[in-house]
Amino acid sequence: MRLTQYFLPTLKEDPKEAEIASHRFMLRAGMVKQNSAGIYTWLPLGLRVLKKIERIVRYHQDIAGAQECLMPTIQSADLWKESDRYDAYGKQMLRITDRHDREMLYGPTNEEMITDVFRSYLKSYKDLPKNLYHIQWKFRDEIRPRFGVMRGREFLMKDTYSFDLTKADAVYSYQKMFLAYLKTYTDLGLRVIPMKADTGPIGGDLSHEFILLADTGESEVFIDEKWMNTDLSGKDIFYKNKAQLDSYFKEMTGIYAATDETHDGVNAPVNLIKTRGIEVGHIFYFGTKYSEALKATVQTKEGKNVPVEMGSYGIGVSRLVGAIIEANHDEAGIKWPSAVAPFDVGLINLKVSDEETSAVCKDLYDNIKNVGLDVLYDDRDTNAGGKFADMDLIGLPWQIIVGPKGLKNGIVELKKRETGERNEVSLDSIMTILTTSIRDLKRGF
Repeated sequence: MRLTQYFLPTLKEDPKEAEIASHRFMLRAGMVKQNSAGIYTWLPLGLRVLKKIERIVRYHQDIAGAQECLMPTIQSADLWKESDRYDAYGKQMLRITDRHDREMLYGPTNEEMITDVFRSYLKSYKDLPKNLYHIQWKFRDEIRPRFGVMRGREFLMKDTYSFDLTKADAVYSYQKMFLAYLKTYTDLGLRVIPMKADTGPIGGDLSHEFILLADTGESEVFIDEKWMNTDLSGKDIFYKNKAQLDSYFKEMTGIYAATDETHDGVNAPVNLIKTRGIEVGHIFYFGTKYSEALKATVQTKEGKNVPVEMGSYGIGVSRLVGAIIEANHDEAGIKWPSAVAPFDVGLINLKVSDEETSAVCKDLYDNIKNVGLDVLYDDRDTNAGGKFADMDLIGLPWQIIVGPKGLKNGIVELKKRETGERNEVSLDSIMTILTTSIRDLKRGF
């Protein structure tokens, strides 16, 4: 994409309303526009990141055996009254009355609706297990929306719901999602630590939060130093091997990790790291809480009707955009992990009026696209300082800087945004370097 044609409304100054780095940089980089408190329009650059995160999340849900559906944003209040949550949920729920005076709501979550889907079609133990998910916009009327997409009112969530015959089966489904989450975060380029959590109003007796370590995180966390050298990718663990999965789950949950609320100062390990983190996922096993309330039952082999065992598993897709920035930025701007960067490469033409420079940039632009990489070509006729500042702000992993002086010696400059390292490389070798450095990291997502 040529920057002269791309819609990228960057800002030089920090917006007054932005309190944290992710909010500040998302507004300055032209990723989002605030429409009202906690509600944003996702502009082209921000939407590219959102879609890349969504694609990786979807990939691992599918691999884990979950099946995608799509539930509506507007729900009937009747379902929530069946589960006794309509009044209990409080003012966070946006309640609506349609033209026929029917009570509706903008869904803050989907336990009731997915349970209604299940009870409408599945009646036998032979139908189990089932694992359904969707990626959909939600609305919670936060009393004080703040921190941009980190705590907005409208947000994009991935919700998965498991249905099993027995508690043992449900725990196995839970463990599969636990593994899928760790694989997801690893492929997003993040170090995310699982922590035992309170189930809260969702219910049940088994729950874990997934915390992205970030110096600017919202919560204080305490972790065993072992986490810094622990392989969180789960790359050799397979979903269908129950014994192997159970062993892995016990290993991961056996290493100390706690939030400020759950920290045990007496029994914590000696080699304890105190840092900060951001919640980027939460999973729950809540048994028959909703299946009993909504009469979602199946018939067993013995002919007895029993409520199904359920779990729910959430990832805040839009929240992840902000969380990733909180963990990956400097004073100049964002440092995107390769897997979620809006473009792989930023190509900077230092002198658009120079025919040779523009011709080389045009060839590089075409060649980069032809090998399947995403490139943003800064072909604006403006000063170099502004180009460098914008490119650092939007945080593309690699920058290729092309100017007349270097081309006289067959040289272009290659900058790695993560480290700030800049190297002069030959024009002939630049494509080999790029494809080696980037394409292998994309993993086909």
